[in-house]
Amino acid sequence: MLVLASGEVFAGRGFGATQPAVGEVVFNTALTGYQEIVTDPSYRGQLVCMTCTHIGNVGVNDLDCESEAPQVSGLIVRELTRTTSSWRAQGNLADFLADAGVAGIEGLDTRALTRRLRSGGAANGCIIAAADVERGLQMARDCPPMAGCNLAGQAAALDASAAAAGEWSAATNQYAAPELADAPTVAVIDCGCKRAIARELAGRGLKPVALPYGATAADLADLNADGILLSNGPGDPQPLAEAIALIKQLLEGNTPLLAICLGHQALALAAGGEAVKMKFGHHGSNHPVIEHQSGKVMISSQNHGFAIDAKSIPQDFEISHSSLFDGTVQGLRHKSKPFASFQGHPEASPGPREMRFAFDRFAASVTSHAQTRRR
Repeated sequence: MLVLASGEVFAGRGFGATQPAVGEVVFNTALTGYQEIVTDPSYRGQLVCMTCTHIGNVGVNDLDCESEAPQVSGLIVRELTRTTSSWRAQGNLADFLADAGVAGIEGLDTRALTRRLRSGGAANGCIIAAADVERGLQMARDCPPMAGCNLAGQAAALDASAAAAGEWSAATNQYAAPELADAPTVAVIDCGCKRAIARELAGRGLKPVALPYGATAADLADLNADGILLSNGPGDPQPLAEAIALIKQLLEGNTPLLAICLGHQALALAAGGEAVKMKFGHHGSNHPVIEHQSGKVMISSQNHGFAIDAKSIPQDFEISHSSLFDGTVQGLRHKSKPFASFQGHPEASPGPREMRFAFDRFAASVTSHAQTRRR
């Protein structure tokens, strides 16, 4: 059973691990990329309901993981496909989750659940055996709300050296490994960073070096990086005191900075903005955003439950992108310094890939800054 803290119960069949799973229930509208989704550290603490009917069709493989292991608390699907249909598959989704201790449930009415989340907002829930529904209800109600949760320090650490590769090749089923020995260095402040971000940097001739959440200005000074990236990650940005304090110091300098998702929110808070909890968040790969400067509309990948209040944007920044679904802030740009952010995922793993130019702009800024420093 899936038991919501509000008392609703959805019946289905279990798969994956057998122990109960508890977390915030959210829905994701992506049609592809379930493995990237379940291994994305930004989903830590959440039970993810996939609105796509069939999940598991192409199995799982090592290359498509966005972290070392599944990060979701649990997975909710309409129908789990146990027969894999991909030459790249190394196993099936059910076994992958079971090995990681992650529970799933299939066969329930995911459309009804999604409608419930849209109307009533994200809710805590528990996946548990039918005989233990009452215990599941209590576990769901005891689960801390996502607002106020600092999960960034718990997210899996990025192995930047292992993730640093360029484009994937169908001929070899491998990522290219560019030569980065003398490349400009980017310090990646890891709040739960996806491997795809490191690949995007490496593919543009930048060497990513991961620093853990809680890194200090002294750590950055020792690295002497040419650029800084504030990564994605799970939870509420407001309790991230260490990261926000560090970003306030970074804003005093001129080192090129790109902030993604949770990093975007932390950047805005450090600059004086305010964050709000969204009703049910943005989770999926079909979210249209508009770039105000060019008027161009792009489809983006999104995964966040908090947003920056547009009225709180400090004077030094301007809103660069907005959501065409609900008008929420999707990007910020400093008016005079090389600082930019995006609420969605320009690395888009899974796709679409229309926002990748954010990395092109960042790479150009970092390269120029590196050349100036080396003169």
